[in-house]
Amino acid sequence: MMRFKIVSDSSADLTAFSAVPFASVPLKITTSEAEFVDNAELDVSDMIGRLEKYSGRSGSACPNVNDWLDAFADAENIFCVTITSGLSGSYNSACIAANEYLQAHPERHVYVIDTLSTGPESAILIEKLGQLILAGKSFDEIVAEVKRYQNTTHLIFALESLHNLANNGRVNRVVGKITGLLGIRIVGKASLQGTLEITNKVRGAEKTLAEILKNMEQTGYNGGKVRIHHCENRTSAESLCNRLLQKFPKAEIIISTTRALCSFYAERGGLLVGYEGACKKGEA
Repeated sequence: MMRFKIVSDSSADLTAFSAVPFASVPLKITTSEAEFVDNAELDVSDMIGRLEKYSGRSGSACPNVNDWLDAFADAENIFCVTITSGLSGSYNSACIAANEYLQAHPERHVYVIDTLSTGPESAILIEKLGQLILAGKSFDEIVAEVKRYQNTTHLIFALESLHNLANNGRVNRVVGKITGLLGIRIVGKASLQGTLEITNKVRGAEKTLAEILKNMEQTGYNGGKVRIHHCENRTSAESLCNRLLQKFPKAEIIISTTRALCSFYAERGGLLVGYEGACKKGEA
């Protein structure tokens, strides 16, 4: 286990991970009035409130190459986990950093994982990496196993607002304007290409939770790990947890809050659900 390290950008909603050496590289939320660095010191609730009162342009910025290199520090075997390359330049930045690191240290190893996702699905992958490292697996064995495992992890989300996603070109602006009207919520998933794929529009919290459960079962959820990340919406997160436990009593469920990047795009009321299910493509 010596000299292994997991490095993730902050889209995983983890500022710490006690199982093995870990570092979180912050993304940033920017406005004309302030910059919010997605680290452990940030008061995310305060950021959410300030952004809701702000009417100007806002956006997000990914870590640069030096940010990643600083996080790699002096580790010999590095697993780097990034938000989907379909929505951010974080993956490309991490790959450049990995190449520079390996040029300086050709005897070492770096594996960069494009999660094709974010938030709780990234967190589940980090947990798996930690388990494999603690089990004493070699670097190559861990790479092979986490590739197989990633084919069985999923992300589904339910959002009450698409304002920031639409304004930053992540979803269609027309769809963005519909969300929130008359209690309409958007339910969607991370696609195989790592983009946000909207699967349904529903009205009200109860129908939203029912739609999430239906989608989870359709993609093979059968009582494994579930990680629920919420943006100022613990009530719905706990309700979803209770519904899952009623049907799958042995489910391993952890509820967490979104950090800055996921809060910016999920917005208040958003739910992100990462879970283990059926193979997304091919053989696991």
